[in-house]
Amino acid sequence: MKATGIVRRIDDLGRVVIPKEIRRTMRIHEGAPLEIYTGKDGEVIFKKYSPIGELASFASQYVDTLYKTCQMSVIITDRDSVIASAGVPKREYMDRKLSEELENIIEARSLYSHKQGHQGVSIVDGGASFVKYAMPIISDGDVVGCVASIYTGEDQSDNLTESKLIQTAATFLGRQFEG
Repeated sequence: MKATGIVRRIDDLGRVVIPKEIRRTMRIHEGAPLEIYTGKDGEVIFKKYSPIGELASFASQYVDTLYKTCQMSVIITDRDSVIASAGVPKREYMDRKLSEELENIIEARSLYSHKQGHQGVSIVDGGASFVKYAMPIISDGDVVGCVASIYTGEDQSDNLTESKLIQTAATFLGRQFEG
C-alpha cells in the first residue's frame, strides 16, 4: 500500500475527512459510496463501491450476446472503469479508467449520440475507439454505470436500432438493482 504522508484525526462522531487531493486523484465525489473493511496489521481500508461490479459476469454475457447477434462492439462500465466489453480487445479497456468526457456523458443522465463531423468521445484516456451511443445505467435514481456502443472511425452512420438496443440494455441493467 502506498503511503501518502497525510494524517487525519477522527472527530467525536467517528468521522474522518479524506483529503481533497486523494478524492480528486481517485475521482471520489460527494455522495460516492465507499466500502470500508479491515486488513491485516490493523489497516482500515476505504474502497470505491461499484454496485454494477457485482453483475460483471452477467454484464459480460450481455455484451457478448449483443456482439454475436448484432455485430455491435459494446462496453459496460461502472462510474469509473470498464467492467465488460465485446468486439474490442479486452486488454485495452477492462478495468481502465473512463475518459473525463465519458464520465460527463454518464453524469448527464441521458442518451448520447455521436454526431458525424464532431470530435469523438474516447472511452478511456488515450483510447483509439470512440463512443457511438451511450446510455447511463440508472437504478433507484442513482447513476451506477453506462452501456455504450463503440466505433473506431469507420462506421459513423446513425442507427436507430443500435441506439434502442443500448437504451434497452441500460434500462434492463438498471432494473436488476431495484427492489
